[in-house]
Amino acid sequence: MLLRLAYLAATNIFALLRLLPMSDRDKDIEILALRHQLLVLQSQIAKPAFTDTDRAILAGLLHHLPREKLRHLLLLVRPDTILRWHRNLLKRRHATTCAPKRRGRPPTVRSIRVLVLRLARENASWGYRRIHGELAALGIKVAASTVWEILREHGIPPAPERQSTTWADFLRSRAEALLACDLFETRTLTGARMYVFAVIEHSTRRVRILGATAHPTAEWIVRLGRNLLMDLEDAGTRASFLIRDRDSKFTAAFDTLLAETGLKVVTTGIRIPRMNSLMERWIQTCRRELLDRTLIWNQGHLLHALREFETFYNRHRPHRALGQAAPLRQLPAPIADPGQISHLDVRRRDRLGGTLHEYQHAA
Repeated sequence: MLLRLAYLAATNIFALLRLLPMSDRDKDIEILALRHQLLVLQSQIAKPAFTDTDRAILAGLLHHLPREKLRHLLLLVRPDTILRWHRNLLKRRHATTCAPKRRGRPPTVRSIRVLVLRLARENASWGYRRIHGELAALGIKVAASTVWEILREHGIPPAPERQSTTWADFLRSRAEALLACDLFETRTLTGARMYVFAVIEHSTRRVRILGATAHPTAEWIVRLGRNLLMDLEDAGTRASFLIRDRDSKFTAAFDTLLAETGLKVVTTGIRIPRMNSLMERWIQTCRRELLDRTLIWNQGHLLHALREFETFYNRHRPHRALGQAAPLRQLPAPIADPGQISHLDVRRRDRLGGTLHEYQHAA
């Protein structure tokens, strides 16, 4: 805009120099010709468009004339518009040199806002007054109304509406003490029905496939329960609860066996699979990544495939809940050498004839 304004100013200066040697008669004739052209333009153009540069030049040329003379000029805009343009130019100039100071309270520091939201998220029973008191104990001085406003802006309801504990929150807060088990079925190539019994740890996502049979009985479930307890003892796992459904094969003998070792059985509601969501999700993963892609011949073949998938799941497959680590394998340190990244040598290891793939760096 400044370059265009300088160009138009120079053009007008040269036009003024051209008018100096002209007589009054020639100037009057040129004015009459220009006025006639303006009349032609006004009859053809409903609303002319002016740029900021055009407004600045017209306002600078005509603001010295009194209002009475402006009313008699033939212009594409009204005289009041010219005067308004001139006032806007002065207002912009004063706005850049004398910027008004901000009124009202200063904005809350971002770190304080993040801390308020964190306290509200980690303590569902705390209202804005309780959060305000905790901030005061930390030496952070803010008004209680500010805390209330921050919670309201982020859609956080009052404390009485946040105190209700969902099943997902319960499982998340007690993950280290929770085990979940389930009995699911699959079919062989001949159509025979097989049942698989598996257990998963909520905290580590480690899976234990305890057995598979075509005829599950209460005695078979109790025997697998003993194997589970010995495996947990060898691994040093300290669990307090075992989640199971209401299958009739889980008898009182199975619950008594677990109770003798300090494991309390928690049964899910009727037709509420979300109460055992981790186990149900693992069964879905097992079907999608193994059973739906494998032709199972018999019970021995099924157990072999399940053992391979158990090792793959626990020692290699990444999990989002674990930060892409595996239950029995931590993530390695990130590669920092650019030369090593540019010459990656990654090998693939196949399991179950290529059904499962594992990738690792070449030795």
